[in-house]
Amino acid sequence: MGTRGSKPQKQAQVLMLGLDGSGKTTLLYKLKYNESVVTVPTVGFNVETLDTDRSSPGLTVWDVGGQRKMRPHWKHHYSDTAGLVFVVDSCDQKRLDEARKELSRVLRYESLKGVPLVVLANKQDLPGALNPEELCVKLDLMRLCDSRGWFVQPCSATTGMGLEEGFRRIVYLMKTPLKQTQEDIKVKMRSKGLSVTAMKQMFGCGS
Repeated sequence: MGTRGSKPQKQAQVLMLGLDGSGKTTLLYKLKYNESVVTVPTVGFNVETLDTDRSSPGLTVWDVGGQRKMRPHWKHHYSDTAGLVFVVDSCDQKRLDEARKELSRVLRYESLKGVPLVVLANKQDLPGALNPEELCVKLDLMRLCDSRGWFVQPCSATTGMGLEEGFRRIVYLMKTPLKQTQEDIKVKMRSKGLSVTAMKQMFGCGS
């Protein structure tokens, strides 16, 4: 990702949301330019293009400000969105309920119905960061995402860890039928030693 091919790629729009302070702008510039940038709260939005492999569309990433006064404007960016990235500060447990409510509100919009979601679990380089399984429960993702492909990617905007993998995952989800992505989730959880029964008990979900 990031290497420009000889032929221009088609572009798919990816919307990147999250609360203020979650690290959206920092991780976008780290991914695009491999630079650690000290940012100020985004008032409005940033737009960057990311190149992928030749068999996939390039990504036009819209990083929209996460301050409370900006969130009512998120909906103006929902149309034509092919993938949704929601960035969470994995260390800020006090605001996880706020993040869950905002994500739930976003996912209820008809124009985002079925649009795949990748949650970037940012700040994994800091002590006390929740792991993806814990965030899955805190954000109630099994319930919120029962009709769309989704994935939680641990990452660090500071070190760059997990950023490319997260955006490769959103490209994969945009290209892959929902049924297949659901099977992938089950396989991944089984690999961690969780049985189907345990998964049902843990998340209160059906098979």
